[in-house]
Amino acid sequence: MTAAPAGPRAVPLDKRPVTALKGVGTALAEKLLKLGVESVQDLLFLLPARYEDRTKVVPIGALRSGDRAVVEGEVELAEVVFRRRRQLLVRIRDGTGFLTLRFFYFTSAQQAQLVRGVRLRLYGEARRGTLGLEIAHPEYRRADAFDAQRVEDSLTPVYPTTEGVQQGRLRILTAQALEAIDYGALADYLPAGLLAELGLPTLVEALTYVHRPPPGADVELLASGRHPAQRRLAFEELLAHQLSLRLLRQEIRRDPAYPIAPPGRLLARLRSGLPFALTGAQERVLDEISADLASSSPMLRLVQGDVGSGKTVVAAAAACKAIEAGFQVALMAPTELLAEQHWQNFDRWFRPLEQPVALLTGKLASKARRSAQEALASGDVSIAVGTHALFQEGVNFRRLALLIVDEQHRFGVDQRMALRNKGKHAGRYPHQLVMTATPIPRTLAMTAYADLDVSVIDELPPGRTPVRTVALTETRRQEVVQRIDTAIRDGRQAYWVCPLIEESEELDYQAAEATHAALKAALPGVRVGLLHGRLKGPEKERTMAAFKRHDLDLLVATTVIEVGVDVPNATLMVIENAERMGLAQLHQLRGRVGRGAAESTCVLLYKAGMSALARERLNVMRETNDGFRIARRDLELRGPGELLGTRQTGLLTMRVAELGRDADLLPRVQSAAEVLLAEHPATIGALLRRWIGGRERYGKV
Repeated sequence: MTAAPAGPRAVPLDKRPVTALKGVGTALAEKLLKLGVESVQDLLFLLPARYEDRTKVVPIGALRSGDRAVVEGEVELAEVVFRRRRQLLVRIRDGTGFLTLRFFYFTSAQQAQLVRGVRLRLYGEARRGTLGLEIAHPEYRRADAFDAQRVEDSLTPVYPTTEGVQQGRLRILTAQALEAIDYGALADYLPAGLLAELGLPTLVEALTYVHRPPPGADVELLASGRHPAQRRLAFEELLAHQLSLRLLRQEIRRDPAYPIAPPGRLLARLRSGLPFALTGAQERVLDEISADLASSSPMLRLVQGDVGSGKTVVAAAAACKAIEAGFQVALMAPTELLAEQHWQNFDRWFRPLEQPVALLTGKLASKARRSAQEALASGDVSIAVGTHALFQEGVNFRRLALLIVDEQHRFGVDQRMALRNKGKHAGRYPHQLVMTATPIPRTLAMTAYADLDVSVIDELPPGRTPVRTVALTETRRQEVVQRIDTAIRDGRQAYWVCPLIEESEELDYQAAEATHAALKAALPGVRVGLLHGRLKGPEKERTMAAFKRHDLDLLVATTVIEVGVDVPNATLMVIENAERMGLAQLHQLRGRVGRGAAESTCVLLYKAGMSALARERLNVMRETNDGFRIARRDLELRGPGELLGTRQTGLLTMRVAELGRDADLLPRVQSAAEVLLAEHPATIGALLRRWIGGRERYGKV
């Protein structure tokens, strides 16, 4: 590569502010910032959302309704008409046919320009109208003899926009940025040998193609995101995320931890008090955790387990080891309901072992919170269970050595790191055990959780009967009510889940409060409770406790019961508007039943006219109870967002790559990460800054 010339063009594009481009002042720069554009390099990575083909003029006679095309013709007639609203109609002809242009918003200057005899070149979408084919508000300009034959020499990109930044302006700016590439100001961090092995274009080739695809480019392939140029960019972005987590893992494991390997007397006492034996899968995972805890490097382990597989008792067993060795344990859950559920389980298991368990949530009364904080700071309490309140200011641990995080995908890595840093003591950091009941396909887990070792509890406790799932149209609601009545007469309990708390004029979901009232009227003598997120903490606790004691027969609830509710006597689950929910949520809700030996049923009520995607989801639920199989189908149907909760993590918010679409790249991404770590470590920092910014050092700054 030739040396870049001196001057501003030689400055690397990631170091050149967007204000260095012609026509960009402070005001426009502020608007571009809303699109994530600060530097000239950022502008190159603001990729088109779609493309328009303006590379050829289409005869008007060849146009069909729905076509987006460039046409050219002479104005034959222009008039202002009043049909409900004032509008300008312009008819043009090109010898093959005529076309009407319709303007609802126009100026007197426009009206003066669009007169008989003027030749126009325009672009827009043709639609069938009252006067034949027409285009509303086309982009247009006069076409004189000088440029009558000139058309666009590439497909026209359509970019994501924000208020005050028009498409034309973005095209001009990206053209300037593309020109700057020619001066060697954009580094390619992937080795040429690796690109050749993968059959991928260079970075410059990829960016040039996606911003200005040549005439004849495969628009459908570009729209699918699977063109080699797009795959090149997706590969680099996935690689950056993989490296960021690998480096985070390396950095964390360089920090010392307390080795924990007690004789095991407390764990033996816990086991003897349990009414069940651990499964083989639980024992295997506990062995893996024990080996990690015995190390002087911090444990970083994810435990995946389907609904009801027994992750919590494995976490309790790990806690026994830390407590017996003289350390403290913190268990963090994403919701107050789930935190309270864990606290109740831990309190039941550890109270006979003379180990009190503190509960710390945001809604705790001031006196109770202060008491819990003092007990943790002094070391009088060895176990704390709570929400994100555990890592807020004012909460201190005397000797925290084990951090357990449930439903990891609902927390950001930065939140998990904040609690980890709170546990730092005498230069040592706590071990981390994170759990999820949202099974994730192996390849995806290796990418999303590259900073963690992964264990899988792939065996349900004995005596569990698979839940039978049926899908019924809502017109059969009365049959479902009768089935509930029969189950309750047999001494069982049931859930009825609704998406909303109150009636909504905009959404026709069944509302929990209205359903609660209707079911009370339809089932006289049946004790019906109501549970939703707006209830205050004590009221929620009383309702849930009453259901557990069987003081309530039927619990009408919102999806607040998705996780953390364990009532073995509940054998019937009804889910309203099931067609509106994702597979992961449906599977979690179904997991609230089938927790005992009795046969359980889940009824999915749906409205007529659901989409093909919704029908496929309900079919998957009917076919299998296997959470890992459901997760694979969820990935295929909806992508990784539902599995990983990307809005919560902030980690896998990607600009180009989509994990569902680009999953086949992941094994090669992992191999490439090994190559860069071993042979090209100097390029990694710049690669991470390009795609991730400063986020690769979660909690470490």
